[in-house]
Amino acid sequence: MKSFIRGLGALVATGGLILGGVACGSDSAAPGPVSGSWDEVVAAAEQEGSVHLYSTQHPDNLAKLKAAFEKEHPGISMEFTRGTDVEINPRVETEHRTGKGTADVHMSSDPAWVTAAAESGDYSTPVVGPNFDAADFRIGDAVLNDTFFLSSGAAFAMGWNTDALPKGLADPRAMLDDSLRGKIGVIDPAGFAAVVDEYRFFDEHWGSDFTDRLAALEPRIYPSALGAAQALTSGEVVATPMVQPLIKEMNAGAPVDWRLADEFWGTPWYSHVLSAAPHPNAAQVLANFIVSRDGQIALSQGYASALPDIPGAVARAQDIPLPDIAGLTSESVERFQQEWSSKFTN
Repeated sequence: MKSFIRGLGALVATGGLILGGVACGSDSAAPGPVSGSWDEVVAAAEQEGSVHLYSTQHPDNLAKLKAAFEKEHPGISMEFTRGTDVEINPRVETEHRTGKGTADVHMSSDPAWVTAAAESGDYSTPVVGPNFDAADFRIGDAVLNDTFFLSSGAAFAMGWNTDALPKGLADPRAMLDDSLRGKIGVIDPAGFAAVVDEYRFFDEHWGSDFTDRLAALEPRIYPSALGAAQALTSGEVVATPMVQPLIKEMNAGAPVDWRLADEFWGTPWYSHVLSAAPHPNAAQVLANFIVSRDGQIALSQGYASALPDIPGAVARAQDIPLPDIAGLTSESVERFQQEWSSKFTN
C-alpha cells in the first residue's frame, strides 16, 4: 500500500523553525572543483588527500560511511563531525562568512535551513558527480537548485515491548485502548518544531481526535525518540506511536519490535558541497559516493534510502518531501506546544 509521508527536521534538532538570515557570499571562499572530466576531479581529490563531513546522522552510520568511502577511495581520508543542526548550521555560516572552512560537505535535517540555503545559493557549489545522473536516484525528486541532494531519511514507526504485547500492533489506532493507560510513551514537543508537525500528522491521517485520545490515556512523556525507545526496552512503557525503527535494539536482543503504519511520518536529510570547502574536489567525490549503492548501504540501516533495494533500508527517501515551512511559523508552533501541554500534563 502506498504510504503518505511528511517530513520536518530530525528530532536531534533543537531551537526554532525560522532561519535568522542566510549570509552573503564571501570573496575568500575556496574555489570549486577542477574543470574537466570526472577522472580529473578524482585525481585532484586524491591530491587534496582528505575530506571532512558535518552531519546530524547517526554516528554508527557515519562510521560505516567513512569505512566504505576510504575502501573505495584509499587515497582520500574521510573525517566527520557529528552534532545537532543547532550546533552545526552556525558553524557552516561562520566558515562561509570568514572563508576559513573546516567542512567540505554538510548533511542537514533542518528543513528551514536547507530551504533558505538552497534558495540563496550562497553556501553551496553545484554537485557534478556521475552518480547523480543515475536513473534510480530520481534526480528530479532529490536535488534542490543543483546543490542540495537527498542523502537519506528517517521514518518514524509504532514500537512496542514484545513481553507486554507479544502480538504487536497492526495499526496506531490499536494503541488507543484503555488497557494501555499510563503505559504509552510520547515525545514532548517543547523545543522541537518537528514533533509539532508529527502530532499534526497524527490528527490529519490517523483520526482528527487521535492526539486528544492519546492524551486521555495519560502517557509517559520523554524528551526524544531515543528516550521513548529506551523506555520500551526497559519495560517502563509498552508502546509508542513515535519511534525510529528499533533495528539496533532488536539486534542487541531487546524485547521490542516495530512497524511502519500505512501512513507514517518522516524527515529527510539533505547534503551539499560547501563553497568554503578547503578540499573542493574531495568534497565532490564524497558527495558522489554518498548517492552510490555502497554509500547508501552505509547510511541507510534503519533509515530511508535515496536508492531502491538497499539492504536494511525501511523506506525510500524520495517519498519524504520537505514540509511547507510557511505553515509552521514560530507563533503557530508555540501555540500548539501550549495546547499540547494543557492536554498532556494537566
